[in-house]
Amino acid sequence: MAQVRLDKVRKSYGKLETVHGIDLEIAHNEFVVLVGPSGCGKSTTLRMIAGLEDISGGTITIGDRVVNDLPPRARNISMVFQSYALYPHMTVRDNLGFGLKIARTDEAEIRRRVDEAAEILGLGPYMDRLPANLSGGQRQRVAMGRAIVRHPDVFLFDEPLSNLDAKLRGQVRVEIKKLHQRVQTTVIYVTHDQIEAMTLADRIVIMRDGHIEQVGTPSEVFENPVNTFVAGFIGSPPMNQLDAVVVGGRARLSDGIEVPLPAGLPVSEGQAIVLGFRPESFAPRGHSLHGDGQALAVRSTVIIAEPLGTETILFVSLGGKDVQGKMLNPRVVAPGEELDFTLDLTRLHVFDKATGRSVRL
Repeated sequence: MAQVRLDKVRKSYGKLETVHGIDLEIAHNEFVVLVGPSGCGKSTTLRMIAGLEDISGGTITIGDRVVNDLPPRARNISMVFQSYALYPHMTVRDNLGFGLKIARTDEAEIRRRVDEAAEILGLGPYMDRLPANLSGGQRQRVAMGRAIVRHPDVFLFDEPLSNLDAKLRGQVRVEIKKLHQRVQTTVIYVTHDQIEAMTLADRIVIMRDGHIEQVGTPSEVFENPVNTFVAGFIGSPPMNQLDAVVVGGRARLSDGIEVPLPAGLPVSEGQAIVLGFRPESFAPRGHSLHGDGQALAVRSTVIIAEPLGTETILFVSLGGKDVQGKMLNPRVVAPGEELDFTLDLTRLHVFDKATGRSVRL
């Protein structure tokens, strides 16, 4: 069983600590994505699991083995990097089998594993090509195939789609998901792209400044962010966040608009809060994803309209900030046009201003 466990894992470079005693358990066959902004410690964490970085404290366990002092080759992991790192003078077939050849694997076994990986990834027509004659997506599939042939306990992916254009990212993302379904092994995947995280992961680990902010399924972190950082990081477009003050059971915004708060919410009179709502919960009347029940009517002037085909993102001013709403079944909207919006009160998020933590029941 290839479960992975991190207990109080730290990483320091001299006096600078970049990973601060994180705890994480990853189940066998689970697809876990580490996501966060640049410098949050996600790639460092992945490299510590791989053995490419020494840990400064704590314990890393793969299966039933503590691997703190084991070199990468002894951990039975395979890693796919951002750069494909293919040998330019070798064919696809030779690239796939080179690691096994160096390990003195039997020739028949090499052929079997290479053919198996090629079948899984659809590389059959390209086996005699050099990397220079492949597209970026095909090269990345070769890099994944090189990892597959080792039959590892754990696959590690370090931002493997960063070098691809938007269309290829979508295609290779599907290939990676298919790979996990077919190979059935543990996957730990690092990205700064929250769309990749949401579409690929069984669970998402959201990191900031060397700490884990939240761990949960894509729906859990989207629907119930634990703080304003997660709320703003997960979701595209991001959650709108407005400063407010609690007055008589309502959230009073800086422009005087008062938004009813859920009954029994643990907030006190005069408390500074942050009111959060996603663009799909703030829509022109008749265009709401969730209907107009328990909604607050707000009339606003459109600043910018971004048509996206099946929907239009509308920027308006509310609570002293520009916020985003979504119009479903869109029509042409001109800047300066006034529209009646509905704010879905059943999907509000409330955070304490001082701590950033959610106060939702």
